Amino acid sequence: MKNIDITHDTSFIESLEEKLDQDGPFSSWDLFKMAYDSELTTITQDFHGLRALEFLPHMNFLPHQIETARQAIEDMNGRAILADEVGLGKTIEAGLIMKEYMIRGLAKKILILVPASLVNQWVKELNEKFYIPAASFRKSYPWDQYDIIVTSIDTAKRSPHREEILNIHYDLILIDEAHKIKNHKTKNYAFVRALKKKYCLLLTATPVQNQLIEIFNLVSILKPGHLGNYESFLEKYGRDRKKINQDVYLKHLVQKVMVRNTRKDTKLDTTKRHIETIWVDFTPEEYEVYNELDKTFQPFSSFSKITFLRELCSSREACYLSLKKFVNDEEHHGREALQPIIDKIGQLPHHAKAQKVVDLVKQIGDEKIIIFTEYRASQLYLQWYLQQHGITSVPFRGGFKRGKKDWMKQLFQDKAQVLIATEAGGEGINLQFCHYMINYDLPWNPMRLEQRIGRIHRYGQENDVYIYNFAIRNTLEEHIMKLLYEKIALFEKVIGHLDDILAELNIESFENEVKSIMNESSSTGEVKIKLDNLAAIIHNANQNTAQEEPRYGN
Repeated sequence: MKNIDITHDTSFIESLEEKLDQDGPFSSWDLFKMAYDSELTTITQDFHGLRALEFLPHMNFLPHQIETARQAIEDMNGRAILADEVGLGKTIEAGLIMKEYMIRGLAKKILILVPASLVNQWVKELNEKFYIPAASFRKSYPWDQYDIIVTSIDTAKRSPHREEILNIHYDLILIDEAHKIKNHKTKNYAFVRALKKKYCLLLTATPVQNQLIEIFNLVSILKPGHLGNYESFLEKYGRDRKKINQDVYLKHLVQKVMVRNTRKDTKLDTTKRHIETIWVDFTPEEYEVYNELDKTFQPFSSFSKITFLRELCSSREACYLSLKKFVNDEEHHGREALQPIIDKIGQLPHHAKAQKVVDLVKQIGDEKIIIFTEYRASQLYLQWYLQQHGITSVPFRGGFKRGKKDWMKQLFQDKAQVLIATEAGGEGINLQFCHYMINYDLPWNPMRLEQRIGRIHRYGQENDVYIYNFAIRNTLEEHIMKLLYEKIALFEKVIGHLDDILAELNIESFENEVKSIMNESSSTGEVKIKLDNLAAIIHNANQNTAQEEPRYGN
């Protein structure tokens, strides 16, 4: 081994000796003592415990949030997957970790990558709750001038931003909704892997969705090689999700980089869910049109017909516009047969379900209510119909730009009684100030329903939440309600293990499975039989598996 040359810096000692010889000049003893004392008060004696708590007296952290932050810093060296269930405060945990590293002087340059719709929400929470001076990206400002920047991964990975970001050495990288980068073959994954980072936090409520290799990919962002290489991992564990629980060694390795808290673990059940099914009857005219549409086999496929029937169960507007578009499409033959049905739909009275919504809103009284619908046409119709009955509302949908979404949320909180959201509202926005929800249309996937409920039944909710699920009798909606929800018995608890059951049955996507049933059936009667079979299979698998949700973390 070569000798190491050590050079001593003697300039300070020489300067001190010179001043001692010349009797000064010295700084004031009082000033020196003040500087010395102030340094003692801020110096970190050791790296155990969280100093950030002293600087955030206005925050009421839950025990699991403090423990998660401590674990991520002390046991995982700031490289961790925060995988709490929806609504347990992953953002709070991440903010606490970030604040701790800033106070310790270990993190100054921070990049936060979140879905575009959540950028402003992250900036607001970090500013107001943690006093962290985060800012959202602006085109006119160079990346290296930001200390703490919040942006979307889509913006960050585009040129010329990509090249600038990859040249910066970040102290801490945070990625929200990290399950969206689980595929190692995507540009998003390659971009995140290439970032220069000292600490890294990945936030996701679903660390493993379909295949075990997804957890390998996420862990490889934090600690490359921690789970071996791609080929050896696949060879040893395959793609079986259950291996994460069955293989003690693998589980131990994952626990070194991931913390997962569940509602059951945290006892965060101070607020309860009250779920009620609201049954609606069509008017005779509506049933007549529904049955006529159901009996029409040509000129469209079974899946198209079922889509039209679902739209008719939502609003005449949604179905009318879809059928008109279908008729105007030159590729379809036999369209003339639909014109009488379209004319009848146009003459229908106000929708029975919409009238029931008005009755329920008035019954609930002066409370904030969020209504979810599957269709934009139904959203516009509901907004107009509520207005006719003196009920104020604002819309919320995916097509809105970030600023408009913030405005809609603020108007809902301050002015309007009702927020009418399409599926875009099921992800990202926090609405703890509201505790009433109406599912005007039910999604085919119960997991999507859980995402909706998670908007109001989450950390910070102080009231019991009330969920009303609408369904029209003697229609496809009744069957979806009774089989896909009541029979699987998923309403009364947080949906934790449905993903595992589906994986066991080799069903990659619940929604796609239902769609394939729709596509391959020649009538709604056949659809009902197949849905019945699917629900029975899932119900039996549910009975046969352990009721406890898979524990990837502690």
